[in-house]
Amino acid sequence: MSQLRRLPATGRLLQESPLAELTGLYGRQATRVQTARVLDALRGEIATGIDDEELEDRIRGIPELVRAALEAEAPPLRRVLNATGIFLHTNLGRAPLPRPVVDDLRDRLDAYCDLEMDLGSGRRTDRSLRVESLLVTLTGAEAALVVNNNAAALVLALSTQACGREVILSRSELVEIGGSFRIPDILRASGARLVEVGTTNRTRLADYERAVRPATSLVLKVFASNFRIRGFAEQVPATRLADFAHRHDLPLLVDEGSGVIGPHAAPALRRHESFRDLIEAGCDLVCGSGDKVLGGPQAGVIVGRRSFVDQLRKSPLYRALRPGRLVLTALDAVLRRHLAAQRMPIEALWDETGESRRRVERMAARLGGRAIRGDAYLGGGAAPDQAIKGWVLALDAPAKTAARLRTGEPPVVGYQRRGRLILDLRTVDPADDEALAMAVGQALR
Repeated sequence: MSQLRRLPATGRLLQESPLAELTGLYGRQATRVQTARVLDALRGEIATGIDDEELEDRIRGIPELVRAALEAEAPPLRRVLNATGIFLHTNLGRAPLPRPVVDDLRDRLDAYCDLEMDLGSGRRTDRSLRVESLLVTLTGAEAALVVNNNAAALVLALSTQACGREVILSRSELVEIGGSFRIPDILRASGARLVEVGTTNRTRLADYERAVRPATSLVLKVFASNFRIRGFAEQVPATRLADFAHRHDLPLLVDEGSGVIGPHAAPALRRHESFRDLIEAGCDLVCGSGDKVLGGPQAGVIVGRRSFVDQLRKSPLYRALRPGRLVLTALDAVLRRHLAAQRMPIEALWDETGESRRRVERMAARLGGRAIRGDAYLGGGAAPDQAIKGWVLALDAPAKTAARLRTGEPPVVGYQRRGRLILDLRTVDPADDEALAMAVGQALR
């Protein structure tokens, strides 16, 4: 039999394990294309000369070659050690779930759970009931709702409350955040008409008063989370804006953005009005992100007056925007952690015990670096101008070291500054210190 005739057919390979498993992961067409390429390469080897034993080895290795080719084109997600000092690093998935939460979730993610069932009665319930109850308790609001992300929360609220009518918003709050997400575009997509008031740097209550007309349906306030206007600037605080809105029988919707669920003692967040602050100020609806300061999965959290939240719940859009089991299970566990006042990973950014410096010094002694002063940031558009002072690890290393670290095992992401590699351990779980040291040592060698 000629060597070419010994090559298996593409169709047969795709039907057999392990290539059949790869079609489930990457799709039949992508797996077929890569299998055909591997077989073409084998035909090329046969044409240039290969003995029968080598050919048999190549044929047995076809599945692994196909897998490698598929992973190269669509690599799987990898666990990364974030040593950038940016806690809510959008490119690295934003807030990490607390490790005790992940451990606690395992028995509900690898089996069935009572997501939409009352086990006592055996009847169906609302899948979001648990997290909504927790949000009400944590914020003091009358009702709550959860959707896919904060952009979805804003679209749902505006389309329900302001479609075809006018929304008043300060010019200084016409913001754009990551991914070209622009507030004016969201208003248009929701069917609302924007009415700008004030100027870029100063907006007074009188500006809002002059903008009220019969077509006005809503007052919107957006926290400018990813920039600051300083100097000759003025904004109307939420308390006064709520009083104004209610005098005119208008609801006030606040896009808090960062997911600060309650007052936070950290310097970078001390002046940021939380969900609880805004509800106490009289705001009718407040929305924000679940995967930022809240420290949970990507989600849009909405709290406020029951009458308004119930209207959002009845919107046809809500069913399209509501999250599934994975998000709700993780959010439930994180909210319970907040309720119990348990430490969240973000607290590592502010070290009052000195352990952060000692940890850096231990790593510096091991790797031949130095502990120096360095700044960390919340990231994710939260408190962008609030540097968090602390200690970082500085290593004298060529620029290519950072690239070697990113492609190592495990991948480590730091940054280069003035010819040195900087690693900020405040955004690295202490349980990962040994893996970090091994990866850095390998990259330096």
